[in-house]
Amino acid sequence: MAERTFTIEGTLSALLEGKKYSTIKDILVTMNPSDVAAVFEDMEEDRLPLLFRLLPKEEAAETFVEMDPELQELLIRGFSDSELREVIDELYVDDAVDIVEEMPANVVRRILSQADPEMRKQINEILRYPENSAGSIMTTEYVSLRPAMTVGESITRIRRTGVDKETIYTCYVTKDRNLIGMVTVKDLLLAQDDDTLVSDIMDTNVISVNTNADQEEVAQMLSKYNFLALPVVDSDNRMVGIITFDDAMDVIEEETTEDIEIMAGITPSDKTYLRSTPIDLFAHRIPWLLLLMVSATFTGMIITSFESALSQLVVLTAFIPMLMDTGGNSGSQSSVTVIRAISLNELEFSDLAVVIWKEIRTAVLCGCALAAACFAKVMLVDRLLLGNTDVTVIVAGVVCATMALTILVAKVVGCTLPMLAKKLGFDPAVMASPFITTIVDALSLLIYFGIANAILF
Repeated sequence: MAERTFTIEGTLSALLEGKKYSTIKDILVTMNPSDVAAVFEDMEEDRLPLLFRLLPKEEAAETFVEMDPELQELLIRGFSDSELREVIDELYVDDAVDIVEEMPANVVRRILSQADPEMRKQINEILRYPENSAGSIMTTEYVSLRPAMTVGESITRIRRTGVDKETIYTCYVTKDRNLIGMVTVKDLLLAQDDDTLVSDIMDTNVISVNTNADQEEVAQMLSKYNFLALPVVDSDNRMVGIITFDDAMDVIEEETTEDIEIMAGITPSDKTYLRSTPIDLFAHRIPWLLLLMVSATFTGMIITSFESALSQLVVLTAFIPMLMDTGGNSGSQSSVTVIRAISLNELEFSDLAVVIWKEIRTAVLCGCALAAACFAKVMLVDRLLLGNTDVTVIVAGVVCATMALTILVAKVVGCTLPMLAKKLGFDPAVMASPFITTIVDALSLLIYFGIANAILF
């Protein structure tokens, strides 16, 4: 795709210099709006307004939705009022809301001033819902049918109003705005008689979500049931909108990116990497780095408290990095596995005992295997190959026993903390690699020096 984009970019640049506008338009109309947006991102900014104006009205709106907020703002500032109005008129409400949320206040005022009263009302209604809720990502443009309508009347209604709806494949049956059923276009087309009532063929077991439901839960429901759209209702079961699968995919991508950033010890950012400045990256990374640096003070305190023991048998110091790294890695494996299971709704807090027992058995297997490998490594490499006579069988035993016990503790801690965080209302991703590693480092040192004191001193 990158090679194709570069080729098209070069072609468009050459055609622009030759003022071959009709040829440019013929090329752009054959491309998907997402691909057009990708090409526009690599073009010089002063050429974007001209290229955008060459697009047909409908494709221009679809391309505009796919562009980064920075380029959207650039184009909006260059639009005349009539051009901006044409783009807004072609947008679905949820796409218009997304754009409004990304723009500065002065641009938002201009967008709303050019939107028709109905569009402006719908945008303001959606903006009132809590951030990351089902209501904040829904669209109010859906096909609504009445139970007393016939199949023929329903198809006629879809033909008349469907052009302005985000999807027509699933139609919702309402009575006094209350959601009572759903029917698909397939059901309507395959009905035996055009006089058949919608109430006779509709499915009354409709799965819906409340406006205040978390957007991640909504996305998971769409994935679970393989729906094209999911109806959104208020507390009185009045239908207010739908969430389509493409919006759910955006939510899944956004939430997954956020989880990855948090698990890596980075404050989530709305900007892409290439559009983030070094100052942006600094601001998102430094809080966690400072916190982890300070928390590592406890590790230093533990080593200092056993300084006299280490001075008597300095060889113990050589194995500290290996033990700490192994413990941190073991804890991270468990925490990441559990965090992902929680995000997929596979685990509840009631499963804590089952999870701990499973991790204990896993830790025993991993601990025994790594302890055996560690014993061989210590005796063959450290003692024989490196000729370190201070590495005795007893020292090797202390190191191996520490490793096995550290792995056990690390896996229990790694699986428990995310579930406790979820129970307390925190994001489980916070209890990931950096945080778990810091805790396990301190515990591994306490275990190491405790076993060494008991056996060697």
